[in-house]
Amino acid sequence: MGIGTETFRKWVCQDEADRGERDDRLTSKDAEELKRLRKENAELKRTNEILRLASSFFAQEADPTRRRS
Repeated sequence: MGIGTETFRKWVCQDEADRGERDDRLTSKDAEELKRLRKENAELKRTNEILRLASSFFAQEADPTRRRS
């Protein structure tokens, strides 16, 4: 087949996990979902940071006690 033994072993282990024969690793479907959720979580963290900074900026702009030059 032209592949290494370790590559073949990993494929077999993953196939066994996907068929429910192993519980020591994620199924392919679960691994994809975890990857998607991690990406979404990182995006939400970036969005929250932007909103936090914007909120702080606009709060300072609206502060009547703040001196403007």
